[in-house]
Amino acid sequence: MSRLRLGFGLPVSGSWAGPANLVRIARRAEELGYESLWTFQRLLHPAEGDWGPMYRAVQDPIVTLAHVAAVTERARLGIAVVNAPFYSPILLAKQLTTLDELSGGRLDAGLGLGWAEEEFAAVGVDPARRGARTEEFIACLKAIWTEPVVSFDGEFYRMPAVRVDPKPVQRPHPPLLLGGAAERALRRAGRLADGWISVSRHDLRTIGADLELIRGAARDASRDPDRLRFIIRGVPSLTDEPAGADRRPLHGNADQIRADFHRLADAGVTELFLDLNFDPEVGSPDADPAASMRRAEHLLQTFAPGT
Repeated sequence: MSRLRLGFGLPVSGSWAGPANLVRIARRAEELGYESLWTFQRLLHPAEGDWGPMYRAVQDPIVTLAHVAAVTERARLGIAVVNAPFYSPILLAKQLTTLDELSGGRLDAGLGLGWAEEEFAAVGVDPARRGARTEEFIACLKAIWTEPVVSFDGEFYRMPAVRVDPKPVQRPHPPLLLGGAAERALRRAGRLADGWISVSRHDLRTIGADLELIRGAARDASRDPDRLRFIIRGVPSLTDEPAGADRRPLHGNADQIRADFHRLADAGVTELFLDLNFDPEVGSPDADPAASMRRAEHLLQTFAPGT
């Protein structure tokens, strides 16, 4: 079994997502040996309908990580994810380059396509062909990060011959990770990205087949699949007593969840971050922030690397 690297989701959603809690969780996770800290993006929530409590009040992921960069030293800082169609490549490149520099080269940049019609309307972007748009976005982003003089002429994005400096600390650029769950999204990650990030509801019982799909797409594109990272956003439910035989992965007592860590690693997962933002009893504006912090600190201590 290869070693499974563990990370933790920062408090960015709901009532526990305040500045003091953010710093407290970031520092405690790093102190306990967690290797990465993660955020996610949600711009808004519809007035009618319900996407889930975790999406009702969400802090900006890039600004959050800039703050965390100043109070940590070693942990990698991950975005899982920002939606590329909501930005221009030059604006996001500048923001991420600055974050990479401020953090001393610790950024992992996760990109998604977006799915909410309300968000596309709010940013003034047509959601049609967002897959093709994102692929061109990635090509433009890489050009900005790696070419001394950038000239890009695509269907969706254009740049005159310009210089864009400084370049990121990480070379050739910060790791680009792609999210998504559909087969097309998995194949895109294998063709274009440095790795893949699961959605919170991904069925972890089929993860081995999903990773092989990504690896196969990498091989078809003449890329080395062994160089890819496979990152799971895990939403744990830790109980005192063992759960029954029909339990879902990452649900049960500490021994059962640790056993799940081993199974995920055996399936090819390289990294797992525990994310309580997607637990409705934590990542909601209606949750008790003190109780949420107690749960988070208990989880951090229970699964601290090396314990």
